[in-house]
This record gives sequence, C-alpha cells and structure tokens, in this order.
Amino acid sequence: MTDFLPGLTPAKPAKPPRVIKSREFKICVLRECTAENALCDVPAQAVDYWRKAVVSSPNYNPDVESLVCLALNTRKRVIGHVVVATGTLDTIHIHCREVYKSAIALNAAGIVLMHNHPSGDHTPSEADVRATRDMIRGGQVLKIELVDHIIVGHPSFGKGFTSLKEQGQFYS
Repeated sequence: MTDFLPGLTPAKPAKPPRVIKSREFKICVLRECTAENALCDVPAQAVDYWRKAVVSSPNYNPDVESLVCLALNTRKRVIGHVVVATGTLDTIHIHCREVYKSAIALNAAGIVLMHNHPSGDHTPSEADVRATRDMIRGGQVLKIELVDHIIVGHPSFGKGFTSLKEQGQFYS
C-alpha cells in the first residue's frame, strides 16, 4: 500500500462520462420520416403531412401548443420533422437556436414551421407574427430558408389552417 501524507486521502478513480440518451433519441426522431418525400410546395401539402405524420408522433400533444419544424431538401420535399417545443394552452416560447438546430443536423435547405392552436381557431396572434419575423432573420444568417409558418387549427374553422406567408407577413 502506498503511503500518503497525513490529512490527504487517495484520489478517487475518474468516473466515465455520462451518456445522455435523450440526444440520441432526438436524432432518431429526426431521421424517421413517415411520409417520405412529401412535397411541401403549398401550405395545404404541409398540413396534409401534419395530419398524417405529426399527430401520430409520440412527442406531439394536441392539448397544448406544439411547434414542429419540417426540414426540407432543395426540392421542397420533407426529409424529417421534429417537435421543437411544447408550450401551454395558449403560449409557446421559442428561440431561433432550438428551431434551426434540427435543420442544421439534417442538412436542410429550408424549413416549414408549424404549430397548433388547441382552441381550434387558427388566427395568428401578434406573438406568432413577431416570432416568425425573428425566425426569418435567423434563417437568413444561416442561409436556411423559412419557407412558411403555418398555424393549424380545427377543420371546422374555415380551411383549418393559416399560412403567414400567404397573409403577407413574411418580411424581416
């Protein structure tokens, strides 16, 4: 046994780094695309993708606002989607870094942001418009196009969704 100076204790062996499983899960979710090569040229196509793939996602909760990022290739086809943030009944807090992190990981050329309004009314709020303009500016810096931001409501409210791009809200 090695002698130690009085008052000093032997060093403990270093612990191996902790592996965080949730990050691997996120990457797996990004790579799963149930409606492969779904075209998102117009908002109705993105909403069809939402109703086929996003609502069946285990991370999606229809009772609160959920923001989803659809990652697109250069031909505007979906290469993956991820639930970026889950909020409360009428609010969701988002930041550019969370939104574009998944797009960067997928090497996306563009994204479509989509979120639901649990009330069913798909009318955009002022916060929705401000957040969209922030995302446009963030995408310009990263050279990842924000193709559209779509608010999905209940089909009983008119067509059931609102495209902020079609409303003319896309200027930075």
